[in-house]
Amino acid sequence: MIRQHQTPVRMQDPHTRIHNFTEVSPGYAEQEAIAEAERCLQCAHPTCVEGCPVHINIPGFIARVKERRFADAIAVIEEASYLPAVCGRVCPHEDQCEGACVMGKRFEPVAIGRLERFVADWDIAHGPCCPPVGPPTGRRVAVIGSGPAGLTVAGELRKRGHAVTIFERLPVAGGVLMYGIPAFRLPKDIVTREIGVLHRMGVQFELGRFVGRDYTLDELLATDYDAVFIGAGASLPRQLGIPGEDLPDVYTADNFLLHTNLVGLPEFPDYTDPPHVGKRVITIGGGNVAMDAARTALRLGAEESIILYRRTAAELPASGKEIACTTDEGVQFQFLTAPIRFTAVDDHLTRMECVRMKLGAPDASGRRRPVPIPGSEFTISADTAIVAIGNDPHPLVTRSTYGLELNRHGCINADPETGETSRPGIFAGGDIVTCPSTVVEAMGAGKRAAAAIDRYLRQKGE
Repeated sequence: MIRQHQTPVRMQDPHTRIHNFTEVSPGYAEQEAIAEAERCLQCAHPTCVEGCPVHINIPGFIARVKERRFADAIAVIEEASYLPAVCGRVCPHEDQCEGACVMGKRFEPVAIGRLERFVADWDIAHGPCCPPVGPPTGRRVAVIGSGPAGLTVAGELRKRGHAVTIFERLPVAGGVLMYGIPAFRLPKDIVTREIGVLHRMGVQFELGRFVGRDYTLDELLATDYDAVFIGAGASLPRQLGIPGEDLPDVYTADNFLLHTNLVGLPEFPDYTDPPHVGKRVITIGGGNVAMDAARTALRLGAEESIILYRRTAAELPASGKEIACTTDEGVQFQFLTAPIRFTAVDDHLTRMECVRMKLGAPDASGRRRPVPIPGSEFTISADTAIVAIGNDPHPLVTRSTYGLELNRHGCINADPETGETSRPGIFAGGDIVTCPSTVVEAMGAGKRAAAAIDRYLRQKGE
């Protein structure tokens, strides 16, 4: 008989976890994973695979979990993904593989993300393997950025026998995985271990090297490299553009989370203390980053954490599971509200002036545009504010490369299927092309670009 509901997963009590950065859930135990794997229908036409941006053979790995063949299960996953322990934790499964699960048409979908995490964690506990590396081709590729897109490109190209060097602007590899996601969602040792797989495959890392400052892409192509992949992400926080945004108690979410994640890393000895937060913290935005920032504020000592969002709950772009965790932890939501001014006393934030909004006609995204309601202005007290309204690519990456076409948002114009840019030999993918997206979508772009780079290099050698 088919079980309608997912196998429950253990979680820290919300009242406990808001006082620590330990991972919210320890994941499935072995018997729990097997029980959940038994729910999989092993469809003849697995739509879950189509829903996965990197096209993991989901029924294949789940069948092996059911049979307790965990080493075989991780081998199936790693045919498509180099970051299973990461994706099992932070991917929006309900919108991708689980959202396409046939079981989900009538019952709760199979908990694919939890099973992927279980298999990846089992592999870590039993000694991680090293995917096979192809015979050397004599070709070298430079990868700019060590986030999910860059790491995926590097792994895929090493598998095909090409030499790969990753250039990362910060002293520790991992990009947004290391610096942008809180430890209670993605522990840093998990990221380090996943990157260790690439080290064992022979990928080289040049850390603390910033394109546009220490080198240009043209210099790389003119010297040691046959192709370049740009996966530098979107690291320039967007601003609200309102008075008082430069106050010391007003953070961008990017810098707030970066600072929090740097504490304790030996490569950053100056970061001994986390960012200061007051009793009441207001976060502006509605995506996963806003949820991360509001939840982090509680763990740093805030007594009250509030999210302001200019649309309604129905339009929140954050994933359902992150919204649920945020709500469980006591973060409050104030919808149809936008800030118009930060006000300070003695250079310290004391309140925010806001305006009520209503939804008007749809904008370019298809969502109804929020419109201020005249005369609805009001004031809310605040000790700390965090602006989480998105990021754009850093212009140093693109301005230092001649002939690289950009769109009106400053993102690189690249073919979505190949990553090819306006410059032969230069490919791009991830957030620097799409602006902020999900980890696995960046990985999917990296995987497609790696295949195109491989074709380019082999044709170049003919």
